[in-house]
Amino acid sequence: MTTQLECLDEHRCFGGRQLRYRHRSESVDGDMTFSIFLPPGNEDTAMPVLWWLSGLTCTDQNFVQKAGAQRKAAELGLIIVCPDTSPRDAGVPGEDDRYDLGSGAGFYVDATQDPWSEHYRMYDYVTRELPSVIREHFNVAQAQSISGHSMGGHGALVCALKNPGKYASVSAFSPIVNPTECQWGVDAFQTYLGEDRASWSEYDACELVRKNTARQPLLVEQGEADNFLDEQLKPDRLEAVCQELDHPLTLNMRPGYDHSYFFIASFIDEHLDYHARHLSGA
Repeated sequence: MTTQLECLDEHRCFGGRQLRYRHRSESVDGDMTFSIFLPPGNEDTAMPVLWWLSGLTCTDQNFVQKAGAQRKAAELGLIIVCPDTSPRDAGVPGEDDRYDLGSGAGFYVDATQDPWSEHYRMYDYVTRELPSVIREHFNVAQAQSISGHSMGGHGALVCALKNPGKYASVSAFSPIVNPTECQWGVDAFQTYLGEDRASWSEYDACELVRKNTARQPLLVEQGEADNFLDEQLKPDRLEAVCQELDHPLTLNMRPGYDHSYFFIASFIDEHLDYHARHLSGA
């Protein structure tokens, strides 16, 4: 069945096009929006996709408007797809009561607990449904990579580690690497997944590195002046488990940088270059 797309916004950008669409999603049983940057020449040439997963309180627009990624993406021939971070107006009681739960806080998991399980299925949406929609409507190559920030950095690491070989590369800015052991993650996982902590480990990058026989290299960018560094993000835990198991990890600790999009904009070109090399097979 063909998925119908409603174009909400379109802008010419560095010779390409920045667009925003709405569609009906089977995964979340409701409407979803996504943004997509199409580089110049994509009309005639299939180009690889970089998925960008955003963080708490964000929509599909934050990265588009603040990261300044389009110039480099146009130069490299990278399509960038930015999904929203949760369903919107799903009618779940309490979904708009907190910034770290519900709207804008899907945590890229498939909820198993009522009433969230009917709509909050963001893992299925970003790994299965939306890629199918993108392939259906746009001129994309098979190669894809994934990145994200904060909650979205968590999502990017989890998607890559749970699907060996699916993504040519993965990177993350300020990711929540051990959500089963931080308050943001515990609150979200209890709500979406219930009290069985074994199910939580399926969405925890540190636990997935322990379980996983795949050797997906991880690239993590972290600001040392990040207000959430010690209580929520805990990159030292990912570093420790990767060292223990000899799992490839590049952890760049950046003095003076915080959790904001100023940090992302400062290093996004390096990450796009990194993904482009892997997507080309270099």
